[in-house]
Amino acid sequence: MSQAQAMKFQGQVVLVTGASRGIGAAIALAFAREGALVIVNYLQNEAAAADVVARCKALGGDAWAIQADVCSEAAVRAMVAQILDEAGKLDVVVNNAFKAFTFDPEQRKMFWELAWSDYEAQLDGAVHAVYNVCQAVLPHFRQRARGCIVNLVSDLVERPLVPYHDYTTAKSALVGFSRNLAVELGPLGIRVNCVAPGLVYPTQASLATREEVKAQIIGQTPLRRIATPGDVAGPVLFLASDWSRFMTGQVLFVDGGLVMK
Repeated sequence: MSQAQAMKFQGQVVLVTGASRGIGAAIALAFAREGALVIVNYLQNEAAAADVVARCKALGGDAWAIQADVCSEAAVRAMVAQILDEAGKLDVVVNNAFKAFTFDPEQRKMFWELAWSDYEAQLDGAVHAVYNVCQAVLPHFRQRARGCIVNLVSDLVERPLVPYHDYTTAKSALVGFSRNLAVELGPLGIRVNCVAPGLVYPTQASLATREEVKAQIIGQTPLRRIATPGDVAGPVLFLASDWSRFMTGQVLFVDGGLVMK
Protein backbone atom coordinates (compact mmCIF):
# COMPACT_ATOMS: atom_id res chain seq x y z
CA MET A 1 0.00 0.00 0.00
CA SER A 2 1.39 3.39 -0.99
CA GLN A 3 1.71 6.30 1.42
CA ALA A 4 -1.05 8.17 -0.48
CA GLN A 5 -3.42 5.25 -0.02
CA ALA A 6 -2.44 4.68 3.60
CA MET A 7 -3.07 8.30 4.62
CA LYS A 8 -6.25 9.11 2.72
CA PHE A 9 -7.19 11.98 5.06
CA GLN A 10 -3.72 13.41 5.70
CA GLY A 11 -4.05 17.13 6.47
CA GLN A 12 -7.83 17.03 6.80
CA VAL A 13 -9.80 18.12 9.87
CA VAL A 14 -12.73 15.88 10.80
CA LEU A 15 -15.40 16.48 13.44
CA VAL A 16 -17.16 13.38 14.79
CA THR A 17 -20.02 14.04 17.21
CA GLY A 18 -20.72 11.56 19.99
CA ALA A 19 -17.27 10.05 19.52
CA SER A 20 -16.33 8.99 23.05
CA ARG A 21 -17.65 5.43 22.61
CA GLY A 22 -19.27 2.91 20.28
CA ILE A 23 -19.73 3.74 16.61
CA GLY A 24 -18.49 7.32 17.03
CA ALA A 25 -15.23 6.15 18.61
CA ALA A 26 -14.69 3.59 15.83
CA ILE A 27 -15.23 6.29 13.20
CA ALA A 28 -12.80 8.67 14.95
CA LEU A 29 -10.14 5.95 15.13
CA ALA A 30 -10.60 5.06 11.46
CA PHE A 31 -10.08 8.69 10.38
CA ALA A 32 -7.01 8.95 12.63
CA ARG A 33 -5.58 5.80 11.06
CA GLU A 34 -5.83 7.61 7.71
CA GLY A 35 -3.90 10.64 9.00
CA ALA A 36 -6.72 13.03 9.90
CA LEU A 37 -6.87 15.54 12.73
CA VAL A 38 -9.98 14.28 14.52
CA ILE A 39 -12.15 16.38 16.80
CA VAL A 40 -13.72 14.00 19.32
CA ASN A 41 -16.96 15.60 20.45
CA TYR A 42 -18.55 14.23 23.62
CA LEU A 43 -21.38 15.11 25.98
CA GLN A 44 -20.42 13.79 29.44
CA ASN A 45 -17.64 11.20 29.61
CA GLU A 46 -14.42 13.21 29.56
CA ALA A 47 -12.26 10.21 30.47
CA ALA A 48 -13.66 8.10 27.63
CA ALA A 49 -13.13 10.95 25.15
CA ALA A 50 -9.54 11.38 26.36
CA ASP A 51 -8.97 7.66 25.82
CA VAL A 52 -10.23 7.91 22.22
CA VAL A 53 -7.91 10.89 21.66
CA ALA A 54 -4.94 8.89 22.97
CA ARG A 55 -5.82 5.94 20.74
CA CYS A 56 -6.17 8.25 17.71
CA LYS A 57 -2.68 9.62 18.32
CA ALA A 58 -1.28 6.11 18.77
CA LEU A 59 -2.61 5.25 15.30
CA GLY A 60 -0.67 8.10 13.69
CA GLY A 61 -3.34 10.76 13.48
CA ASP A 62 -3.91 13.75 15.71
CA ALA A 63 -6.93 14.44 17.87
CA TRP A 64 -8.42 16.51 20.61
CA ALA A 65 -11.68 16.34 22.54
CA ILE A 66 -14.34 19.04 22.82
CA GLN A 67 -17.30 18.82 25.18
CA ALA A 68 -20.52 20.17 23.67
CA ASP A 69 -24.19 19.26 23.78
CA VAL A 70 -25.11 19.11 20.08
CA CYS A 71 -28.73 19.85 21.01
CA SER A 72 -27.58 23.31 22.17
CA GLU A 73 -27.16 25.82 19.34
CA ALA A 74 -24.86 28.02 21.43
CA ALA A 75 -22.65 25.09 22.47
CA VAL A 76 -22.31 23.89 18.87
CA ARG A 77 -21.44 27.36 17.57
CA ALA A 78 -18.78 27.72 20.27
CA MET A 79 -17.37 24.28 19.40
CA VAL A 80 -17.14 25.04 15.67
CA ALA A 81 -15.60 28.46 16.38
CA GLN A 82 -12.96 26.78 18.55
CA ILE A 83 -12.17 24.23 15.83
CA LEU A 84 -11.78 26.91 13.17
CA ASP A 85 -9.70 29.07 15.51
CA GLU A 86 -7.32 26.27 16.49
CA ALA A 87 -7.26 24.08 13.36
CA GLY A 88 -7.89 26.79 10.79
CA LYS A 89 -10.41 24.77 8.79
CA LEU A 90 -12.90 21.92 8.83
CA ASP A 91 -13.22 19.40 5.99
CA VAL A 92 -15.60 16.69 7.17
CA VAL A 93 -18.46 16.52 9.67
CA VAL A 94 -19.85 13.18 10.86
CA ASN A 95 -23.12 13.60 12.76
CA ASN A 96 -23.14 10.47 14.90
CA ALA A 97 -24.46 11.71 18.28
CA PHE A 98 -28.05 10.82 19.10
CA LYS A 99 -30.47 10.94 21.99
CA ALA A 100 -30.11 7.97 24.35
CA PHE A 101 -32.15 4.98 23.23
CA THR A 102 -32.30 1.33 24.27
CA PHE A 103 -32.84 -1.32 21.60
CA ASP A 104 -34.85 -3.81 23.60
CA PRO A 105 -37.87 -5.25 21.72
CA GLU A 106 -39.48 -6.55 24.91
CA GLN A 107 -39.23 -3.28 26.83
CA ARG A 108 -40.06 -0.92 23.97
CA LYS A 109 -43.17 1.25 24.18
CA MET A 110 -46.05 0.25 21.93
CA PHE A 111 -47.55 3.06 19.84
CA TRP A 112 -50.50 3.46 22.22
CA GLU A 113 -48.07 3.92 25.12
CA LEU A 114 -46.06 6.67 23.44
CA ALA A 115 -46.53 10.35 24.19
CA TRP A 116 -45.77 12.95 21.55
CA SER A 117 -42.96 14.10 23.86
CA ASP A 118 -41.22 10.75 23.17
CA TYR A 119 -41.16 11.63 19.47
CA GLU A 120 -40.03 15.18 20.23
CA ALA A 121 -37.09 13.91 22.30
CA GLN A 122 -35.86 11.71 19.45
CA LEU A 123 -36.46 14.39 16.80
CA ASP A 124 -34.47 16.80 18.95
CA GLY A 125 -31.60 14.34 19.23
CA ALA A 126 -31.61 13.29 15.58
CA VAL A 127 -32.73 16.26 13.48
CA HIS A 128 -32.31 19.33 15.69
CA ALA A 129 -28.77 18.29 16.67
CA VAL A 130 -27.73 17.83 13.03
CA TYR A 131 -29.46 21.10 12.13
CA ASN A 132 -27.37 22.89 14.78
CA VAL A 133 -24.10 21.41 13.52
CA CYS A 134 -24.88 22.05 9.83
CA GLN A 135 -25.90 25.67 10.52
CA ALA A 136 -22.66 26.23 12.43
CA VAL A 137 -20.31 24.74 9.81
CA LEU A 138 -22.09 26.02 6.70
CA PRO A 139 -20.56 29.51 6.52
CA HIS A 140 -17.07 27.94 6.53
CA PHE A 141 -18.01 25.29 3.96
CA ARG A 142 -19.60 27.90 1.68
CA GLN A 143 -16.56 30.14 1.96
CA ARG A 144 -14.30 27.26 0.87
CA ALA A 145 -16.85 25.96 -1.69
CA ARG A 146 -16.24 22.47 -0.35
CA GLY A 147 -17.14 20.26 2.55
CA CYS A 148 -18.56 16.87 3.37
CA ILE A 149 -21.34 15.92 5.78
CA VAL A 150 -22.15 12.32 6.74
CA ASN A 151 -25.21 11.67 8.90
CA LEU A 152 -25.80 8.43 10.79
CA VAL A 153 -29.32 7.09 10.41
CA SER A 154 -30.59 3.47 10.67
CA ASP A 155 -31.68 0.62 8.43
CA LEU A 156 -34.94 0.72 10.40
CA VAL A 157 -36.00 3.62 8.15
CA GLU A 158 -36.32 1.10 5.33
CA ARG A 159 -37.15 -2.08 7.25
CA PRO A 160 -38.59 -1.53 10.73
CA LEU A 161 -37.83 -5.06 11.90
CA VAL A 162 -38.79 -3.90 15.39
CA PRO A 163 -41.16 -0.91 15.43
CA TYR A 164 -39.20 1.55 17.56
CA HIS A 165 -41.68 4.26 16.58
CA ASP A 166 -40.09 7.41 18.02
CA TYR A 167 -36.49 6.49 17.13
CA THR A 168 -37.24 5.35 13.58
CA THR A 169 -39.50 8.31 12.84
CA ALA A 170 -36.71 10.68 13.87
CA LYS A 171 -34.11 8.87 11.75
CA SER A 172 -36.52 8.88 8.78
CA ALA A 173 -36.89 12.64 9.21
CA LEU A 174 -33.09 12.92 9.22
CA VAL A 175 -32.95 11.15 5.84
CA GLY A 176 -35.40 13.70 4.44
CA PHE A 177 -33.44 16.56 6.01
CA SER A 178 -30.20 15.22 4.51
CA ARG A 179 -31.61 14.87 1.00
CA ASN A 180 -33.01 18.40 0.99
CA LEU A 181 -29.65 19.66 2.20
CA ALA A 182 -27.85 17.67 -0.50
CA VAL A 183 -29.95 19.28 -3.24
CA GLU A 184 -29.40 22.79 -1.92
CA LEU A 185 -25.70 22.49 -1.08
CA GLY A 186 -24.59 20.45 -4.11
CA PRO A 187 -24.16 23.52 -6.35
CA LEU A 188 -21.98 25.03 -3.60
CA GLY A 189 -19.54 22.11 -3.67
CA ILE A 190 -20.82 20.50 -0.45
CA ARG A 191 -21.90 16.86 -0.29
CA VAL A 192 -24.37 15.34 2.19
CA ASN A 193 -24.89 11.59 2.58
CA CYS A 194 -26.16 9.10 5.17
CA VAL A 195 -24.95 5.80 6.55
CA ALA A 196 -27.67 3.46 7.84
CA PRO A 197 -26.38 0.68 10.09
CA GLY A 198 -28.47 -2.19 11.35
CA LEU A 199 -28.05 -3.42 14.91
CA VAL A 200 -24.47 -2.77 16.01
CA TYR A 201 -22.95 -4.67 18.92
CA PRO A 202 -21.43 -3.90 21.32
CA THR A 203 -22.65 -0.35 21.90
CA GLN A 204 -24.34 1.30 24.89
CA ALA A 205 -27.68 1.26 23.05
CA SER A 206 -27.51 -2.43 22.13
CA LEU A 207 -26.36 -3.83 25.48
CA ALA A 208 -29.94 -4.70 26.43
CA THR A 209 -30.62 -6.57 23.17
CA ARG A 210 -31.24 -10.19 24.12
CA GLU A 211 -29.30 -13.06 22.53
CA GLU A 212 -32.42 -14.56 20.95
CA VAL A 213 -33.19 -11.24 19.26
CA LYS A 214 -29.64 -11.06 17.91
CA ALA A 215 -29.95 -14.67 16.72
CA GLN A 216 -33.19 -13.81 14.91
CA ILE A 217 -31.55 -10.85 13.15
CA ILE A 218 -28.48 -12.93 12.25
CA GLY A 219 -30.76 -15.60 10.77
CA GLN A 220 -32.30 -13.04 8.39
CA THR A 221 -28.96 -11.37 7.53
CA PRO A 222 -27.21 -12.75 4.41
CA LEU A 223 -23.74 -12.20 5.94
CA ARG A 224 -24.91 -14.05 9.06
CA ARG A 225 -23.61 -11.80 11.82
CA ILE A 226 -24.28 -8.55 13.69
CA ALA A 227 -22.27 -5.46 12.74
CA THR A 228 -19.44 -4.23 14.94
CA PRO A 229 -18.73 -0.50 15.32
CA GLY A 230 -15.73 -0.93 13.01
CA ASP A 231 -17.98 -2.20 10.21
CA VAL A 232 -19.74 1.16 10.12
CA ALA A 233 -16.54 3.23 9.95
CA GLY A 234 -15.45 2.11 6.47
CA PRO A 235 -18.58 3.31 4.65
CA VAL A 236 -18.41 6.63 6.53
CA LEU A 237 -14.82 7.14 5.39
CA PHE A 238 -15.81 6.21 1.83
CA LEU A 239 -18.55 8.87 1.79
CA ALA A 240 -16.11 11.42 3.22
CA SER A 241 -13.42 10.66 0.65
CA ASP A 242 -12.79 11.63 -2.98
CA TRP A 243 -13.72 8.06 -3.93
CA SER A 244 -17.37 9.13 -3.51
CA ARG A 245 -16.90 12.62 -4.97
CA PHE A 246 -19.89 12.22 -7.34
CA MET A 247 -22.28 10.94 -4.67
CA THR A 248 -24.66 13.07 -2.65
CA GLY A 249 -28.09 12.58 -1.11
CA GLN A 250 -27.48 8.84 -0.76
CA VAL A 251 -28.20 6.37 2.04
CA LEU A 252 -25.68 3.53 2.38
CA PHE A 253 -27.14 0.56 4.27
CA VAL A 254 -24.56 -1.23 6.40
CA ASP A 255 -26.42 -4.23 7.78
CA GLY A 256 -25.02 -7.34 6.11
CA GLY A 257 -27.67 -7.33 3.40
CA LEU A 258 -30.77 -7.14 5.62
CA VAL A 259 -31.88 -4.20 3.50
CA MET A 260 -31.07 -4.33 -0.21
CA LYS A 261 -31.68 -1.27 -2.38
